[in-house]
Amino acid sequence: MQLFYTSDIDPNATSHTFDREESKHIIKVLRKKEGDTIHITNGLGFLFTTEISLASDTKCTVRIVDTSHQQPLPYRLHLAVAPTKMNERYEWFLEKATEIGIHEITPILCEHSERTVFKAERMEKILIAAMKQSNQLYLPKLNPALSYKNFIGQEQVGQKFIAHCDESHKLTLKSQLQKNQDVTLLVGPEGDFSVKEIEIALTKGFIPVTLGTTRLRTETAAVVACHSVVFNNE
Repeated sequence: MQLFYTSDIDPNATSHTFDREESKHIIKVLRKKEGDTIHITNGLGFLFTTEISLASDTKCTVRIVDTSHQQPLPYRLHLAVAPTKMNERYEWFLEKATEIGIHEITPILCEHSERTVFKAERMEKILIAAMKQSNQLYLPKLNPALSYKNFIGQEQVGQKFIAHCDESHKLTLKSQLQKNQDVTLLVGPEGDFSVKEIEIALTKGFIPVTLGTTRLRTETAAVVACHSVVFNNE
């Protein structure tokens, strides 16, 4: 199934018209024609099965023939991950985490962060592309970048973990995960969390965890954590 994304499609709609850019892609690039089937999601769990009624490369219109809704999973995974020095690595994390299955992402700016500029619009496009490619119906929520202090001051529900490389005592994430429980997990920058940041997280009820015996890059650690939570809930 080839999936298209439109955020503003109404679940009760009977037809939909794509914008000029998407219309050109559907008709000119994919060579779709009238009568062909198009699948659309709004990123909120809905799948619209449609049929092209007007095959114009400036205004492609479809008739909605069936609408279904996928129930959300019984847990939510929220990863708060510091932006990496190289944007490409963070983009890779976003893509792979979306493919694996994630619900919410917050970029956090830490004491040791080397990058403080976060290109949200580009990152959003990566999430959309990964959702479409992996045929998923829920678009992960990308929050604005926050300082570590502001993020840690927010109330988080469910299980809370901080993955760090400090020599202090840590438990394995695998041993602590509970099925069907919301999870919030912190992953620091290349220079790791500072001792003070770790201490603050512990006072807020975050459990210090390790993701394995090797030292992982920020983006790798985030993907490993994502897979661990999803695998635990299968």
